[in-house]
Amino acid sequence: MMRIAIAGSGGLAHFIAYYLYEETSHETLFLSRTPQPRLVAQGHQVQVVDYNDPESLLFALRGIDTVISTVTGPPQLQLIRAAVQIGVRRFAPAEFDGPPSLRPNPDPLDRGQAAALVWLAHHRNSIQSTVFVCGILYERFQQGGLARSRIGLNSGVAGEGDYIMDIRNMSAQVPVWMADNSYATVCLTAARDVGRFVAKAVDLPQWPAELRMCGERMTVNTLVQLVQHLR
Repeated sequence: MMRIAIAGSGGLAHFIAYYLYEETSHETLFLSRTPQPRLVAQGHQVQVVDYNDPESLLFALRGIDTVISTVTGPPQLQLIRAAVQIGVRRFAPAEFDGPPSLRPNPDPLDRGQAAALVWLAHHRNSIQSTVFVCGILYERFQQGGLARSRIGLNSGVAGEGDYIMDIRNMSAQVPVWMADNSYATVCLTAARDVGRFVAKAVDLPQWPAELRMCGERMTVNTLVQLVQHLR
């Protein structure tokens, strides 16, 4: 049995914790900036941390084997530093998106993820890491967007219609064609399936640089047509 820390308490963190509890024997610990009485009432362990205080993080990570992060920016960088210092074996940064290699540089949506990957690459001899690649979450296109599932609340693009398509108003700004004139494709995955995939990956003896999943792959043109048909 391993002790696994999940940084963050949003919707994706909940899915990961749920499947770790239901399908593994591992012990989970939520790291949260604020008390989470609802999680405690559900039987979860919660450690309140101050990401600006290294000692707070070092205390919280004692005895932790694996950290799964759903926080970004400076808090995640501080968490990586503490994990390396105290000897955490593995760290999964807050990615849960498309492949990092396909992102523009500079990336207008980057919230410190690139810096986190640089840090983890620098410390690769001390700590294992992997990037969970899942493409676009289906929940982006639900009523209320990702925010309805309490995912990506600080990203600036979690609301309904913030990303690619505004289904309510039937408008879209999407790259239909690739540079070679082929149709652009997207990978779509449900947040619940991401949580289950992550829980399964915890038991892998070694983590590769990336672990990829895809619930469904389709062309962007097909996605737009599907929305038009359903609307």
